[in-house]
Amino acid sequence: MGGGLAHRVPDLGALELLLAVARLGSLGGAAREVGITQPAASSRIRSMERQLGVALVDRSPRGSRLTDAGALVTDWARRIVAAAEAFDAGAQALRVRRDSRLRVAASMTIAEYLLPGWLLALRAGRPDTAVSLHAGNSATVAERLLSDEADLGFVEGLTVPAGLDSVVIAHDHLIVVTAPGHAWARRRRPLAATELATTPLILREKGSGTRQVLDAALGGLARPLIELSSTTAVKAAVVGGAGPAVLSELAVGEELTTRRLVRVPVEGVSLARDLRAVWPTGHRPVGPARDLLSLTRA
Repeated sequence: MGGGLAHRVPDLGALELLLAVARLGSLGGAAREVGITQPAASSRIRSMERQLGVALVDRSPRGSRLTDAGALVTDWARRIVAAAEAFDAGAQALRVRRDSRLRVAASMTIAEYLLPGWLLALRAGRPDTAVSLHAGNSATVAERLLSDEADLGFVEGLTVPAGLDSVVIAHDHLIVVTAPGHAWARRRRPLAATELATTPLILREKGSGTRQVLDAALGGLARPLIELSSTTAVKAAVVGGAGPAVLSELAVGEELTTRRLVRVPVEGVSLARDLRAVWPTGHRPVGPARDLLSLTRA
């Protein structure tokens, strides 16, 4: 006989119906047990008989009984259904293990200013999922995803690292900030892009999304005044009067409100950027990772 097993072996629903007929001795009772009508049950039995090429059930006013061939097929069906139940139990165990943890990798701005709210919302729907968060620059996020050390990542750079798929989840703007005592804080005219590009700034390390966007927008940067590995450290240095920096609008709201930092307008350059969720190419997020992705886009 040609074709694959799917064409030659009855489906699980038909086999479960046959087992119910054997146990109850009634096609109507078997139909009720599996949740279908009696005509539908009769049709399914006839279809299975045509598929196998043998009669399986003798029907009479007194009920339904298995033929000799039907009894033999029923024995085989029990083993198939038992194997399917074991398969289902194993798959469920895999889902439980998968859903019991979520490993997230995120670039610093997203990790510090967006993810806490998203993770609180996720916890409301998945209180039993243990979440671990690794915060680093965009390059580090890509490395963790590609080495299977994270289930979902978030980056801020201009491009999506090779080997990853992505979706834009939010938009952000980079702004120039200084301490109130800095000369730029007293400017009456916007800062020119060329002056920003040639001024030593307090910068994030190479590989950070913020630095990538700034470098690309300005066509190059002066040698850093200071190079730091977190947004919080950059902010502290600027507040302390070490010099100006370019930071995410998300990161400096409180400092601008309390006047610990001053925003310096810039002309001649756009510092907008997309924030993206990323995952290994061809492996769309599932389970808790899928739920977190949905929350970020809600």
